[in-house]
Amino acid sequence: MNTPQDSSLGREVAYPSQYDAGLLFPIPRAAGRAEIGVADDALPFIGHDRWQAYELSWLDARGKPCVATATFTVPCDSPHLVESKSLKLYLNSLNSERFNSDEAARERIAIDLSARAGADVAVALGLPEMVEAEAGESIDAQDIEISDYGPPNPSYLSSDQAQIVEELLFSHLLKSNCPVTGQPDWGSVVLAYRGPRIERTGLLRYLVSFREHAGFHEQCVERIFQDILTFCQPSQLSVEAHYTRRGGLDINPWRATPGTESPIALREVRQ
Repeated sequence: MNTPQDSSLGREVAYPSQYDAGLLFPIPRAAGRAEIGVADDALPFIGHDRWQAYELSWLDARGKPCVATATFTVPCDSPHLVESKSLKLYLNSLNSERFNSDEAARERIAIDLSARAGADVAVALGLPEMVEAEAGESIDAQDIEISDYGPPNPSYLSSDQAQIVEELLFSHLLKSNCPVTGQPDWGSVVLAYRGPRIERTGLLRYLVSFREHAGFHEQCVERIFQDILTFCQPSQLSVEAHYTRRGGLDINPWRATPGTESPIALREVRQ
């Protein structure tokens, strides 16, 4: 049956490792409307249900993770609504799915949601943004092939001892998993350092190798700090992660070499 009691809501459910549109659980609107004397074929109102998704990710054709925010607009005259936990599980089932383009991912989501709602669902994607982008450099746009999603692999890290620089780098592609619940944890990493120039391709591959790692937010940041300090040998280093919310809380661990000034508290769009 398609009642809330038949859905995954309130039940312990393992997070999916493969794409599965069947996770989406439609619930007929008619039952709830009958309770208030409204018939589906004679609605006294117009409207829609707008969903904002902040934890959306997939892989590109070469295996590099992509992240985005998304807005889903479900018309109120659709015969079904989609139960929220099932939507969360469905979105997480996309984490290891490959798409040739952002548009292909958007189209797939729109098709799946429309099929369950019984009407056309509009889907719009947005790219993550961070205030630091004006002063720093994103390493996410590199056109590279990635196939290593864990455990964390510091052997990717290297630096050019002949080039001494001071710069700020950031990536929105950090993902790990809660060691207790298995829930995915999403974050952006801000790396400020002085020392030998860090090689970008290896740094990105290293951060992506956390994708299936089980570790608390604070532990992941400390591991990143220690690995970069060991393998890249900067004289000064600051690592901060902006994690998305869990239960109304977002965690932003910061670790740095002694004497480093604390970073300004900033929020990125997925938070």
